[in-house]
Amino acid sequence: MKPEMITLKHGDTTIKMPTSSLVKLAAASVFAQVLPPAANVQPVAIGEIPALGAVWPGQGGLNGGLVAERGDVPAHYLIFASEDAGSHEWGRRGETSGATSKTDGLANSAILLEEGSHPAAKAASQYTADDHNDFYLPAAAELYQGWLNCPEVFAQDCYYWSSSQRSAYNAFSVTFDDGHQGTTGKDHELRVRPVRRFFI
Repeated sequence: MKPEMITLKHGDTTIKMPTSSLVKLAAASVFAQVLPPAANVQPVAIGEIPALGAVWPGQGGLNGGLVAERGDVPAHYLIFASEDAGSHEWGRRGETSGATSKTDGLANSAILLEEGSHPAAKAASQYTADDHNDFYLPAAAELYQGWLNCPEVFAQDCYYWSSSQRSAYNAFSVTFDDGHQGTTGKDHELRVRPVRRFFI
């Protein structure tokens, strides 16, 4: 079956293309205008990407590795802060939170900050480095990616909070000596490592 074609004329120029191709071009043009600047940045040259766990100059921390596009979140690098933001409670033990994504810490953190009384998410969101103030508490999968790619940049003798709730009483946590993923009571004080996204 032949695709439906459309002909465009402008002056002496004529372009004939499948209608589906024109729709894709139009959508891409609209998205380029309305998406936030972070989603429209120029691609990074391969030679400029630091080794995993190394400082990424100007990005506020360490290269935590590439995250593939997922849903409406474009492909990006995780930039882990170079240091922890202290030890804090997850908060609101006994209450169910809407922060249940295992992969989207930015969305989880926005929910936690809106709910209020979530010290770990608040501490991560207040972290700044290299003039970047878009840090958040990583989701369980994002924190685990830190263990897969650069465990040596985290403390090895404690657990770190994720922003992913497990239940009204517990949230997911990770330890970096062996990568154990567990759940911990929300009233415990665990380490907080902020993270941000660097879009490519």
